[in-house]
Amino acid sequence: MRWGCHLPRASWSPGLRRVLQPADERIPFLIHWSWPLKGERPLGSPRAFIRHNGSSVGNGPSSGRHGQLFRGIAASEALQRHRHNLAEWFSRLPREERQFGPTFALDTVHVDPVIRESTPDELLRPLAELALEHQPPSAGLPPLALSQLFDPDACGRRVQTVVLYGTVGTGKSTLVRKMVLDWCYGRLPAFELLIPFSCEDLSSLGPAPASLCQLVAQRYTPLKEILPLMAAAGSRLLFVLHGLEHLNLNFSLASTGLCSDPEKPEAPAAIIINLLRKYMLPEASILVTTRPSAIGRIPSKYVGRYGEICGFSDTNLQKLYFQLRLNQPDCGPGAGGVSVTPAQRDHLVQMLTRNLEGHHQIAAACFLPSYCWLVCATLHFLHAPTPAGQTLTSIYTSFLRLNFSGEMLDSTDPSKLSLMAYAARTMGKLAYEGVSSRKTYFSEEDVRGCLEAGVQTEEEFQLLHVFRRDALRFFLAPCVEPGHTGTFVFTVPAMQEYLAALYIVLGLRKTTLQRVGKEVAELVGRVGEDVSLVLGIVAKLLPLRALPLLFNLLKVVPRVFGRVVGKSREAVAQAMVLEMFREEDYYNDDVLDQMGASILGVEGPRRHPDEPPDDEVFELFPMFMGGLLSAHNRAVLAQLGCPIKTLDALENAQAIKKKLGKLGRQVLPPSELLDHLFFHYEFQNQRFSAEVLGSLRQLNLAGVRMTPLKCTVVATVLGSGRHALDEVNLASCQLDPAGLRTLMPVFLRARKLGLQLNSLGPEACRDLRDLLLHDQCQVTTLRLSNNPLMAAGVALLLEGLAGNTSLKHLSLLHTGLGDEGLELLAAQLDRNQQLQELNVAYNGAGDTAALALAKAAWKHPSLELLHLYFNELSSECRQALRDLGSAAEGGARVVVSLTEGTAVSEYWSVILGEVQRNLNSWDRGRVRRHLELLLRDLEDNRGATLNPWRKAQLLRVEGEVRALLEQLGGPGS
Repeated sequence: MRWGCHLPRASWSPGLRRVLQPADERIPFLIHWSWPLKGERPLGSPRAFIRHNGSSVGNGPSSGRHGQLFRGIAASEALQRHRHNLAEWFSRLPREERQFGPTFALDTVHVDPVIRESTPDELLRPLAELALEHQPPSAGLPPLALSQLFDPDACGRRVQTVVLYGTVGTGKSTLVRKMVLDWCYGRLPAFELLIPFSCEDLSSLGPAPASLCQLVAQRYTPLKEILPLMAAAGSRLLFVLHGLEHLNLNFSLASTGLCSDPEKPEAPAAIIINLLRKYMLPEASILVTTRPSAIGRIPSKYVGRYGEICGFSDTNLQKLYFQLRLNQPDCGPGAGGVSVTPAQRDHLVQMLTRNLEGHHQIAAACFLPSYCWLVCATLHFLHAPTPAGQTLTSIYTSFLRLNFSGEMLDSTDPSKLSLMAYAARTMGKLAYEGVSSRKTYFSEEDVRGCLEAGVQTEEEFQLLHVFRRDALRFFLAPCVEPGHTGTFVFTVPAMQEYLAALYIVLGLRKTTLQRVGKEVAELVGRVGEDVSLVLGIVAKLLPLRALPLLFNLLKVVPRVFGRVVGKSREAVAQAMVLEMFREEDYYNDDVLDQMGASILGVEGPRRHPDEPPDDEVFELFPMFMGGLLSAHNRAVLAQLGCPIKTLDALENAQAIKKKLGKLGRQVLPPSELLDHLFFHYEFQNQRFSAEVLGSLRQLNLAGVRMTPLKCTVVATVLGSGRHALDEVNLASCQLDPAGLRTLMPVFLRARKLGLQLNSLGPEACRDLRDLLLHDQCQVTTLRLSNNPLMAAGVALLLEGLAGNTSLKHLSLLHTGLGDEGLELLAAQLDRNQQLQELNVAYNGAGDTAALALAKAAWKHPSLELLHLYFNELSSECRQALRDLGSAAEGGARVVVSLTEGTAVSEYWSVILGEVQRNLNSWDRGRVRRHLELLLRDLEDNRGATLNPWRKAQLLRVEGEVRALLEQLGGPGS
């Protein structure tokens, strides 16, 4: 589980020093589980597991021989400095862990994976064909705690050498780190001296001779003074050899001679072999960690106990891990003051726990502790403040770096192929074939076909065998869903789309024409250059001037091949863009909601009514393609042995831009438009985004749940643009004041801004006031209807209106203003001289406030239209308002009814349109009462006019009103 604390194993040397508190003064830093079998013990409070049987945390210092060996002052000080340095180095957090906040510490969230004792007979047992099934433990061999690793075996023999093995992602690195820190804080009293070695570090030394004392002194300087005492330490000296698969060990005496002198220079591999033989320091204890493929490098006669690291085989361990990690405090408010409350964190944990109990495939994925980390990191990305520059692609790339950085597939193979490069070639092929054929379930034949494609030599079969044993379970898992038994799925669904995108951007997908054509083009190009040069010289002496022209044609071949490759890139870009803009996915949630639903157990994305139920959605595939082309992710992939050339990335980006430029101009549904913006956010290239989105004039995200992350995505992608946006529609997006602050750069570019139905209160009006007062504000239309702004909010808006010169149309429909709000507007309306339309309908205002506002509007120099319908107005007030609007020319028109005199108002469709749009959110009884009043008004005016044209118009509007009353359940006549 390298994600726990990914230490660069080539540099496990002491770092900065700090003073350690005594163990009894520190908070218990490890919370342990008692490793019961599934279902034996319910999950309880984390405190219940701090001092539990089987954990080394609760072991006090022994009173026997402990401390007697290094009782001298100099030796004690050297040992203490060694503890200090190890604790400082092994406590350091990688960058990927710092995203969880400054108070986050791995000691407080550690959950040990299950360790089950195994026998040499089990290790010799042939594995299943695909090595995906977890082998059940032997009967009578219970789980082991770290404190029990060196207990006597079943026959009572002392155990001196323990080998822990596990596939990628099961937690080997974390166990080493935990054991080292346990010793540093006095929680392993059985050992007076612990010396950890990274086998990757030792392998980098090559065959250069060095003695054991030199290796120790070079890495742990304080131990120079006590090296002579190592031999006397006996079993109280513990060597930890982490990552044995990095060393090529040969135990034959012909290759590695015997050596018992710790001061004699030998190759590092020879020193390790003699330590394991118990020929050098025979009493010392040794703990080895390795991948399964390297277990056989140590003869079983030199091993006292084998332990298989089984990950979180009990879902209770998964739940405990999620509780501890997700309940960590955030790093404080992020952009716009966003932070996650404890109640929100508890809700996430509860939803995730329910999904683990009911969705067995997710529980199967979280069998690997590393995938538990990925789930937590993804949820943190979706719901917590997002660090600058962090993307979903970068989370997955960092996740692979934590698990595969520095890992070779087989250290004994001369090719030194990186494990991640091999996975990209094989698992990437399977993933891409699944995406292209739109399937997520794979048969054994599918898996074997991708693994064995192109495997011909014995060396290649050996590499395949190593990959199957060490890493295949990391990527694939047996499907446990009903109806799909016997098939395999990617451990995490999004990993399939990530690997498919990686397969493409690495250029691993090649047609037969490309594979053969490249070799032929290079050969013909070289031959053509040589022949043309020779014939050019000969042609000067002989009349053969036509021949060089013929051979010059050979130079065209490489250029033709280059065009073929370019066409292939365009085809890939076309496929990616079509996947992004599939009409079948227009009724889906956006990709961020889909990902959250898949983790937290909400039912999957809504499907198109005509779409087959078994159709798969791969909308993350284009997002990952864009993200992998970003500079940061390319740099991390290069560390994993998967370099993407800058020229290739540029050409891929150009091909994608060309296709996006054509298809990106179409009007997209809100969720698909957010997916398009998220693609640009993943790409992290402002110039690219500015060119592609330069034609975007309308940002319609109505109905999309705008989480803090989505607000950050939109603000990052569109906030730096220069052209104005004709309209920004964020109606019914569950926005809050923090979201408004995040989106402020986008609002400054908008001419029409719609924020209806967002439950924005008076607090949000502070941000709207700041928007209106900003010197770059160009908003001409602001729609705030159906938000509880109240009179306090309008007071803040009036401050903004007083200093604003751009706003022309303001809608405060159904914002709870009441009489107080309308009176404030009436008193301060003249402070703004540009407003042309004001809508304060359905605000519960009475006659006095409505008349005061109407008089102020009539005197206003620019106001042309005032909406006052659906307020609590008497018939006399309505008539007075009509008379005021027609008293003299130049004043604002007041809309209070569907009629004007005996004629139909030209705004009748506006009034009924507002009712129709808000029929489900407004008070139905109150709306019915107002509609009945309007209906009586229409009937009275129809009876009062003799004009047949007016009668027909009034009848038509009466029919519309009756239809609305029927929808409300009221009388239609």
